[in-house]
Amino acid sequence: MKTAVTRFATVSAATVALGLVPLAGTSYAASCSGAGCDNQGPRATACETADVATQRTITNNGRKAELRWSFGCQAAWVRVTDDSSNSIYNSFGYIEKYDSAGKLLRSLNVEIPHGGSDWSNMLGGSSYYYRVCVKFQGNEYPMTCSTKF
Repeated sequence: MKTAVTRFATVSAATVALGLVPLAGTSYAASCSGAGCDNQGPRATACETADVATQRTITNNGRKAELRWSFGCQAAWVRVTDDSSNSIYNSFGYIEKYDSAGKLLRSLNVEIPHGGSDWSNMLGGSSYYYRVCVKFQGNEYPMTCSTKF
């Protein structure tokens, strides 16, 4: 009897321990939704893996801004990549949130120093419109913005 109880306890402990180890490729539930994602990071909230699509892409002299939308989180952010041949200037990406009347409600930005890529925090809610813009230091090229999504 004692052997059966010991075996059961060992198997139960192993089962619990294995259940705590995440498997490769396991996705985690996002920790925010809609406007609750405002000013939170897409990676920190797991929104960057929650059914994400690029809704708009714009370029400005080798700098690219993408409007990324998480269907799982109902939130958007801008991802900026600087692939220019002359990365002496910092690049800036903006995401803007508008209401149905076209009023700008909030804007967030991200700065990329001298090449590379990065993304902004998010703005959320499915009843809003979003657009992204990209520019860089210097006055040679004006800021470029996408259409609203």
